[in-house]
Amino acid sequence: MATANRTTRPTPRPGPIPLKRWPGVARDASRVIDVESTAPVDSGSLRTWHFLDNGPELERQGLDPVGTILCVHGNPTWSYLWRDVVAAGANSGIQPWRVVAVDQLDMGYSERTGLERSLEDRVRDLGDFTRALGLDDAAGPEGVVTLSHDWGGLISQGWGMKHPDLHRGRIFTNTALHHAQGEEIPGALRLALHPAVHGKGTRSTTAFLDVTLSLHKGTWDPEVRKTFRSPYTSPAAREGIQNFVADIPVDEGHRSYAAMQRIAQAVADDDLPCLVLWGPGDPVFKQRYLDDILARNPEATLHRFDKAGHLVAEEEDISTVLFTWLDEAYLGAPDVVERHRVVREKDRKASPLALDYRPMVSELEERRDDDSLAVVDMGPTGRGFKDRSGDSERRSRTRQATIRRQLSWRELAEQVDRTAEVLRDLGVQAGTRVNLMVPPGSRLTTLIYACLKIGAVIVVADTGLGIKGLTRALRGASPEFLVGIPQALLAAKTAGWPGRRVLAGTAHSSTLRLLGAETGIESHEVSAAQPTTPWNAPQPDNVAAILYTSGSTGPAKGVAYTHRQLSSMRDAIQNTYGLGEGAGLVAGFAPFALLGPALGATSVTPDMDVTQPKTLTAKALAQAVRAISATVVFASPAALMNVVETREDMNEDEQAAMQGVERLLSAGAPITVPLLEGMEEICPHAKLHTPYGMTECLPLTDVNLDQIREAERDADPQDGVEGAGAGVCVGTPVYGARVQVVPLDDTGAATGEPTHTPGITGEIIAAAPHAKDHYDRLWWTERTSASIPGWHRTGDVGHFDATGRLWVEGRLSHLISTESGLLTPVAGETAAEKISGVRRAAVVGVGPWGAQVPVVVVERESAPARNGSRAIKDGPAPQALARAVRSVVESATGVRVAAILQVREHPTDIRHNSKIDRPRLAAWADSVLSGGKVRKP
Repeated sequence: MATANRTTRPTPRPGPIPLKRWPGVARDASRVIDVESTAPVDSGSLRTWHFLDNGPELERQGLDPVGTILCVHGNPTWSYLWRDVVAAGANSGIQPWRVVAVDQLDMGYSERTGLERSLEDRVRDLGDFTRALGLDDAAGPEGVVTLSHDWGGLISQGWGMKHPDLHRGRIFTNTALHHAQGEEIPGALRLALHPAVHGKGTRSTTAFLDVTLSLHKGTWDPEVRKTFRSPYTSPAAREGIQNFVADIPVDEGHRSYAAMQRIAQAVADDDLPCLVLWGPGDPVFKQRYLDDILARNPEATLHRFDKAGHLVAEEEDISTVLFTWLDEAYLGAPDVVERHRVVREKDRKASPLALDYRPMVSELEERRDDDSLAVVDMGPTGRGFKDRSGDSERRSRTRQATIRRQLSWRELAEQVDRTAEVLRDLGVQAGTRVNLMVPPGSRLTTLIYACLKIGAVIVVADTGLGIKGLTRALRGASPEFLVGIPQALLAAKTAGWPGRRVLAGTAHSSTLRLLGAETGIESHEVSAAQPTTPWNAPQPDNVAAILYTSGSTGPAKGVAYTHRQLSSMRDAIQNTYGLGEGAGLVAGFAPFALLGPALGATSVTPDMDVTQPKTLTAKALAQAVRAISATVVFASPAALMNVVETREDMNEDEQAAMQGVERLLSAGAPITVPLLEGMEEICPHAKLHTPYGMTECLPLTDVNLDQIREAERDADPQDGVEGAGAGVCVGTPVYGARVQVVPLDDTGAATGEPTHTPGITGEIIAAAPHAKDHYDRLWWTERTSASIPGWHRTGDVGHFDATGRLWVEGRLSHLISTESGLLTPVAGETAAEKISGVRRAAVVGVGPWGAQVPVVVVERESAPARNGSRAIKDGPAPQALARAVRSVVESATGVRVAAILQVREHPTDIRHNSKIDRPRLAAWADSVLSGGKVRKP
């Protein structure tokens, strides 16, 4: 037998690919090699390793790899997990990479040794393999980058610790590097380790394998699932699964605990480039393991695939992401995100509109001796009002509200100071992430400005995301503190939301224990031993807040804003709408609750559930206006719909109060002229504005009702204005903002040069001092968004008219590809919404891309069934309504409509109750038109 330091190496030979090839694997990519073991458990033995290797493909193409990606699987997967990376290595990126994916001994199609191998044995095994294959001295100019999953994380980094000159970088998918003493391992692994379960669950049966494969978040291809199972068809073949579970270092007494400690420390001690691709829906490798990886790799690039879980490499296209990262980190490709930052900063400094930075807390500091009202909370009176009609809906619409709490500017400043001291005493510092789960109002305002003063990062993920969306968002943001009301703390305890829990109020110690809270903000006594330290103002370019999108176009994304960007948002609003000292603001839209004190305006939160905007009634709005003699109202379109529908419930005093409103703003979704005209009757002296924007940049453009009417007159086909009218007019850019469109190609991709040319439809891009800094922990999403340096790609589609006004036509993801070309949905929707009886409309595409047909789904105006008439039923629309809708939609779009369907209520996002879930409606419409059972969409 040859010695370990021989100069002639064993020659790899074809591996055991069966006659029916493994899906996704080239026949000559499967290889085996005999390797002499130096592991203490079987030193000197010759072991046969199976691995996947794109080396033959590189040779066929005559390519020299720039480096080697060494892929190491965990338990109970095998090299097949990395087949897409192996296949992509030769043809992705600037230069090719060799990709070698091993089957560890006793796993996959490698030899079964019949021995219990420890973590140290497996690290030595991997070193034996790379030496035998020749990677130790022929990996390529860029050396070896490890790619790992599950157990492969520790094993690959143990190999790296022993090969420091060869190991040049690391890519982690869901894995763990360290498990702290005294911390419980995940429940599934505890069960697998139980003596009564261990052998039966891992070796005697396929239970452990079955459970792992069941973690797949998508739909398995049957052949792929069969291939994953194929190496483990007998108890003897599954012995490695059993031994891997037995080797989990649960505590200091375990044989592999010390090795784990050494490897984890080695990772923390070096500064290798690191990419983390993570599936947050993983019941095994939970958030704490990701946090540990990031703590050991503080400069790591992180992208969370929010829909993925444990088998992230199987559920998402990680190949495109990792090869792009390799190009930028190793091969000199432009760093798109960094270039975007540089261009944006250059534009900011050069802009004549740029203002000197003025912190968000400045107005509050300057008015700390002012005894006039700053913040007012409204709520139901709780007594003194009776409605004996038995109509619960009417009781809700007509209930009386009163002022529940109010603070002067002096009182607000004092409470902000005290709250900031309490937070600092608890350990909150500049940069600490604090999740605030408190309804809009004076308490939330106090907490927000206390965090801004400290420099803590506010995480705002509201309950409008739903429990699942909220859980996903919070695990992604990983705040160190969660400050919330009792309901939020109970939910956090049940759902396992991260962060030290603190009650936003006061409660008895027994209640705090029940809630899992360590203290209450308003009852906490600041430690006398804690020295008073001066306030250090946060730097303008430090992150101030993580604000979550509505989740209407996919999982909610965390949008990071710096202190400078938040203050620029305030300036844009102040300069666009003239808001400031003396104004009274009704904040019926949660984000604007944050801005009142920064603007110097007195703000009031109406009696409503802000997580469900359509709960705002006309009466509640009028009572809030009356409470502070408000001059400005901000509410979502869904809220205004309900206000218009309940306007008859206002009494004379409330109607009179609405006469004093000078400006009404509504954003969050397209808003129709009839709805604005309904609000015009309620607020006859107000300018009605519909600013366009998104969580990433709000506001971006602005238009008022008079301007919309003018735009629609200009868009009359008889006027011959090219490209006007196809959508919703959102006006012109607000103070400091710039807007362009990127023309679409025939496939619907935005590939052209940015332009202002009238009549050209394209993706809307935006630049503004108050645009987001980045998406939080979503590197690939941020890279896509920032691919045009200095601009944010909104994902919305629109065009400019001849006078420079922007018209929004829908979203890129909602384009309909017909045989005659692309169709945007909004023009047809706004036309349909003018038909009597139609509350909202959505135009969706049914059928394959390139041959889709438009289908209009209308939401009918609600009306109770009476006199024997039928209630509205989901499904095909009545013939008369269908004829009317078809006529106006075909006239507006020039495209034949395949069908008109109706629903009682469109599926919408929870936060706005306005953004229609068109993909969901399209799937529903396809099912209905295919003869399926008509269900609620």
